Amino acid sequence: MSDIFDKVKRSDIMRRVKSEKNKSTELKLIEIFKENDITGWRRGCKIEGKPDFVFIERKIAMFVDGCFWHGHKCRNITPKDNNQYWTSKRLRNKKRDKEVSENLKSKGWQVIRVWECYLKNKNRLKLLKKLKPFITY
Repeated sequence: MSDIFDKVKRSDIMRRVKSEKNKSTELKLIEIFKENDITGWRRGCKIEGKPDFVFIERKIAMFVDGCFWHGHKCRNITPKDNNQYWTSKRLRNKKRDKEVSENLKSKGWQVIRVWECYLKNKNRLKLLKKLKPFITY
């Protein structure tokens, strides 16, 4: 299926997508925290890499990574138009994610990266299993 917008319009639309405006995944995770009595988290902390959630007392930084933007294989979607751009964009994101994680770990932080798809009900057990070693309920 071809894009309904021309390249200039699509570029303008995509340029406006900013990570700080993508709150739906964070709100879903907050809902899961509340359902499971997970406390001690904060949002918007000025920590390197801008984690979505920080458990300051336990030095845990949690990121919720969008599957498309960070190259998760759950949907394996790569746009046919401008494929080289999107492949390069995802590789840069993955490289930055790795650098941020390694840097935080070197400073004594534990890093949890949660894929967006883990927030779906069908993957709830995967998410809770991922959270269990780090979070006390």
